[in-house]
Amino acid sequence: MKQQDESAIPARFGKASLSDYLAAERTLLAWIRTGLALMGFGFVVARFGLFLQRFLTIESATSVQSYGLSLWFGTALIVAGIVVNALAGWNHIQLVRQLDRGEPVRSRTSLQAVVVAFFLASAGLVMAIYLISVRHSAH
Repeated sequence: MKQQDESAIPARFGKASLSDYLAAERTLLAWIRTGLALMGFGFVVARFGLFLQRFLTIESATSVQSYGLSLWFGTALIVAGIVVNALAGWNHIQLVRQLDRGEPVRSRTSLQAVVVAFFLASAGLVMAIYLISVRHSAH
């Protein structure tokens, strides 16, 4: 009876279907879009500090505090986008290799997605606090 149970489980899963490869490619493209969005948003945040500094300098003749913090936020977002894209490429290569070998691909929580979500939530909170503090110091 034990012999029959073991034979019911296939020894080899075989090569993955085309839909598996296409799903992996869609996932890769979604991560690439996420990375590009992070980099674009980082660029906007970094440039916003320069715009705000220029605007407040023109508006008032007094000395304006430095807005270099937005440059750091923007740079951190750009670096995060680079890391997301690099990890997405690495994960895609590993997944395609698994599919090529016919290994089963188990469903798992995407640690990368969770880390990006928490990073963006933290960055958003810090930027909101920063913008509130800039607004209060400008008055």
